[in-house]
Amino acid sequence: MDRRKEVIARLANMGDELLEEIKKNEVPKMKVPQRGLNNVVFNQKENILELGDKKSTRNFMNVAHTKKFMQSVLIAAKCKELVDRDKTASIRELYYQLKHTIADTKENTFEGQDESDPLIVDLETMLGVLREELHLKADDKGTIIGKITIEDSGDSIDCSKLGRSGLAIPSIVEHYKFKDVKADYVLVIETAAMFDRLVEEKYHVDNNCIMMATKGQAARGIRRLVHRINTELKLPVIVFTDGDPWGYYIYSVLKAGSMALAHESRRLGTPGVQFVGMTMTDIEEYGLDKVTEKLKDVDKKRISELQVYPWFQKKEWKEELQMMSDLGVRLEQQALASKSLEFVAEEYLPEKIKKKKMLP
Repeated sequence: MDRRKEVIARLANMGDELLEEIKKNEVPKMKVPQRGLNNVVFNQKENILELGDKKSTRNFMNVAHTKKFMQSVLIAAKCKELVDRDKTASIRELYYQLKHTIADTKENTFEGQDESDPLIVDLETMLGVLREELHLKADDKGTIIGKITIEDSGDSIDCSKLGRSGLAIPSIVEHYKFKDVKADYVLVIETAAMFDRLVEEKYHVDNNCIMMATKGQAARGIRRLVHRINTELKLPVIVFTDGDPWGYYIYSVLKAGSMALAHESRRLGTPGVQFVGMTMTDIEEYGLDKVTEKLKDVDKKRISELQVYPWFQKKEWKEELQMMSDLGVRLEQQALASKSLEFVAEEYLPEKIKKKKMLP
């Protein structure tokens, strides 16, 4: 059975089970995996976050559950329609398609998208499928460039021949087929500005790599694409972010997955990725002490949070976070421009990668 048929079968089975309960004069209910922190565990052997076994029951006859139950069924039915028709909708379009006033009442099915979005994730966890497999997508975010040709719906796109703009990474990348890959590794870059700098300096050409820009926290499409390229093409992945707790967390999400999407870490996380920078040791090594930024209170709080996460307990990361806390500063990627515009492409990255000066 292909994956699309399997997803349709899981949705249909969910409906059949609810219908069977109604026919038996039983209260229809759903078992929903709990997604709170108390049900997220870190698999140290696999170096990845996973969802635990705890579940809660959503009971139609419980007044506190009734609306969410109804909303969940609406979303599941619409997703089955989308997959059946092989159509894709944005999560915003889904919200508007389902929003209406219930007949003979003043009640709306949904008051805002903040009600529908979490229930989409609930449906993912209940069925064990990706949102993208339910034919739902978010806005595109991220860019890829380099020596890889991607076949997309019959079209071949050579990502090395797209000028400076690169190819926008969609939220759904399951249909991508990889052709004619000649790169040695993937460099994932946090900021669009640094991506643009490296493209202008032709870093991907001179160093034979594929580059991706996350433009902040990596969206699901980027994380899935990184995972697929790493596992299917066996290309190493190196992450380059700001030297602050937010950049470090972007790295950890790419590596181990996120707490919010722990149920999909095995398809969105890439445990083998390595971190090239920015690091606190760069300050002294590259003479960057005059271009650091002072930590704000929110930064200090975030460092304290990272220090207790089990996936940051490796010796190298404990030392890095403690050094950042002790120095009281953070380091942006653009600080390397204080050396020269070419420095990051001609010296910083090539030197650190060649000497394997990276964090695990």
